[in-house]
Amino acid sequence: MRNTQRREFWFIVGSQSLYGNEVLETVDRRAREMAEKMSERLPYPLVYKLTAKSSKEVTDTVKEANYDDSCCGVITWCHTFSPSKMWTNGLKNLQKPYCHFATQYNREIPNDEIDMDFMNLNQAAHGDREHGFMAARLRMPRKVIAGYWQDEGPVKRLGDWMRAAVGCAVSKELKVMRFGDNMREVAVTEGDKVEVQAKLGWQVNTWATGDLVMEMNRVTEEEIDSLVEKYLNEYEKNTDDTGAIRYQAKEEIAIRKMMDREGCIAFSNTFQDLYGMEQLPGLASQHLMSEGYGFGAEGDWKVAAMTAIMKAMGRDGNGASAFIEDYTYHLEKGREYALGAHMLEVCPSVAEGRPKIETHHLGIGMNEKDPARLVFEGKAGDAIVVTLVDMGGRLRMIVQDVECVRPIMPMPNLPVARVMWRPMPDLQKGIECWITAGGAHHSVLSYDVSAEMMKDWARIMDIEFVHITKDTTPDMLERELFLNDLAWKLK
Repeated sequence: MRNTQRREFWFIVGSQSLYGNEVLETVDRRAREMAEKMSERLPYPLVYKLTAKSSKEVTDTVKEANYDDSCCGVITWCHTFSPSKMWTNGLKNLQKPYCHFATQYNREIPNDEIDMDFMNLNQAAHGDREHGFMAARLRMPRKVIAGYWQDEGPVKRLGDWMRAAVGCAVSKELKVMRFGDNMREVAVTEGDKVEVQAKLGWQVNTWATGDLVMEMNRVTEEEIDSLVEKYLNEYEKNTDDTGAIRYQAKEEIAIRKMMDREGCIAFSNTFQDLYGMEQLPGLASQHLMSEGYGFGAEGDWKVAAMTAIMKAMGRDGNGASAFIEDYTYHLEKGREYALGAHMLEVCPSVAEGRPKIETHHLGIGMNEKDPARLVFEGKAGDAIVVTLVDMGGRLRMIVQDVECVRPIMPMPNLPVARVMWRPMPDLQKGIECWITAGGAHHSVLSYDVSAEMMKDWARIMDIEFVHITKDTTPDMLERELFLNDLAWKLK
């Protein structure tokens, strides 16, 4: 069930009554023009709300934003000098993501025309500093973006922040359906679900595998026919076992019906609990992910939720993001890479070319028959891998920059989807940094969501953020983690 909720952002411009009606009318006209023109290049509409001139106007607009489900965030700019005390009550009560866009209407200073009237009207450099002080004084989480409103760079950054803010809106209403519990004795897939709901908004609950089997028994042959036809239109059939494909379709239809009925957009399962099922959902899980649902294996509800959120943050609300797992390393000198895969369930949104439907034996779990799955190679390109871990008392998001490559060997006997990448700063240091930070073996691989977007998401959600880049060293990271521990104990 893709979310059809309208998403928009509110543009609040600061000024004051000191300048007179003529100036305020000009500010209003320009702000409206800027919102309309920027909306043409932004992923979501920027809706001009008002030029605020008093504490009451700011506070009333913030109250309206807090209770409007379509409003995913507030973007402010001060065209003229806007006394910051009038923003205090509103900003303290703001419950939506907040971005301060420091820009100005005119690109250049008009040498022949500039006079005191021009200066009074065009005081963004003055006004934005006054406005920025109050947010700093209130210690508000916010994004500050500076640049000319018609330039590509600032508008792109503003659009990326919007996508992060939409990820926060999705998070606040997200429900995860767990079929069974976690894989037995695994530590990193555990976590405090009460704390996560309080902090991130996630509702994480369990349904028995038997409930899914009952739903599967109600699926009709006509429904299966329709979904199999869709599979064959999207993927290349490379198996004679049509029955295995039809069984995956039955699983997908049942999972989707249960999730849609409960308002869930993410799910997890485990190969250790397939009570009454012939196959672990492979193709079923992959196709659901391709349509925007989140998934986590072995009961990993955190990565299931993050997959759904990062998909929603991607282009067109369902970007190239996939559940994945670090499997093994290639340690040849000069060609060091990690191989990411999973038993069955990697989203085809990261595929190079057309995935193939294949059926193979799965030598783990309680499968009675060989599951069908999509087999493909991942595409080359810059990407990130993201994991969320429970550190006991707080959540930590770890993001690592990676360079994905076409797999350097065909691996003809590996019957799963696979992606190869070089983690930053290199394989050895990258492994050391990931392990030092407590990174999980499950993560979300994304070509579509940037590290800056995930940093924005973490800032809005008020959780720890750790970024492993080309410049990170294990020693630097240890110091950062030590200081983070001290800082978060004081929060």
